[in-house]
Amino acid sequence: MRVYLATERLLLRRFTGADADNRSDLDADPEVMRFVNGGTPTPREAIEHGYLPGWLDYYARGDRYGFWAAIERSSGAFLGWFHLRPLPGAPDDEPELGYRLRRAAWGRGYGTEGAPALIRKGFAEFGVRRVVASTAAANIGSRRVMEKAGMALVRTYRITFPDRFGGQEQEAVEYALSREEWARQEAGGPRSAAVPGRGGRPGSAG
Repeated sequence: MRVYLATERLLLRRFTGADADNRSDLDADPEVMRFVNGGTPTPREAIEHGYLPGWLDYYARGDRYGFWAAIERSSGAFLGWFHLRPLPGAPDDEPELGYRLRRAAWGRGYGTEGAPALIRKGFAEFGVRRVVASTAAANIGSRRVMEKAGMALVRTYRITFPDRFGGQEQEAVEYALSREEWARQEAGGPRSAAVPGRGGRPGSAG
């Protein structure tokens, strides 16, 4: 098991080809997928031949960015995943934070444990300049994770995905945290408002 990051209760490890069942089970829950695409399960074929190979490709580029399976340290159970990586076309030092957890893991603080640890690793080890994240405006649980991780609301916007939500326009929110603001928070200083910047995409935090 190739561990990327460890917290008190979590191990974030590399995915392998053997994780198709874990990812399929996660995306089979309509509630998990509610704010991602309206509640539609991800086809297993798309996971096996699309998502997983794409995630594994990140590891060939080094240990800086990628997608990681979230494992409960006490039980070894698969809880979901986290990611930290730049969006297409974004600067290399401006990664997007994302996460998706099983419903059984909701409300237990795993998101607010894993997200700040990833942010800290990005700023402290990789010299990241800014971290962004986005989700559906109605996804209150995901927004609270971002806020507890120190991120601030940058903007609310509307977007349409032809293959999601029946093609209907959705309201989304973008959050961000700069290196300077993170350092101020780490030092115990007051938080300041985020400055509007590069856009993200809803559903990065499921």
